Amino acid sequence: MKNSPHETLAEDMTHATNDEKVAALFDFMVRRGQTFYDESVTQLEHALQCANQARIHDSTETQVTSALLHDLGHFLLDEHSADIAFLADDLNHEAVGADFLEPFFSDAVTTPVRLHVPAKRYLCTTDSKYYDGLSEASKRSLRVQGGVMSDDERMAFERIPHFEDALSLRRWDDLAKVRNLETPGLETYRKVVENCLR
Repeated sequence: MKNSPHETLAEDMTHATNDEKVAALFDFMVRRGQTFYDESVTQLEHALQCANQARIHDSTETQVTSALLHDLGHFLLDEHSADIAFLADDLNHEAVGADFLEPFFSDAVTTPVRLHVPAKRYLCTTDSKYYDGLSEASKRSLRVQGGVMSDDERMAFERIPHFEDALSLRRWDDLAKVRNLETPGLETYRKVVENCLR
């Protein structure tokens, strides 16, 4: 039986050198990132724009790596707008991506990845203007992701380590949907990502 892309990537990264891990991850992103999740940019363009936002804001290497890899779950799930069932259900891409990354990266990288969807819910709850600035795809996905948070959910979210990094990542995510924007390529981030590996 043929392995899934998820399993193949995991195999390629396990027992590899750090340089080989990053090479396998970047190759996967290039191959799988040519589809659209948002209406404006490919998934790879979105990842690069998000990482660039982190760099513009003088972020740490772990924040930049989280920004670059935050939607890896979409890549692993092959979740994109050409799928007829797109956004019919929440496939929890944030958890899928974080779970995949956890053997290779620290919590400082994986927790913001895991929390970037709850961060959208949190910001919609605490900032009345935030929702209006979301893309149509983000507004649609918010409905299947649980909508705004209850008071208990909000307080629980605020107790999670690295939740502030998740909020920053979320805001960069929202800014990373600009059609035809030129940004630095994947190779720009090779050393940064390598430095964040366990």
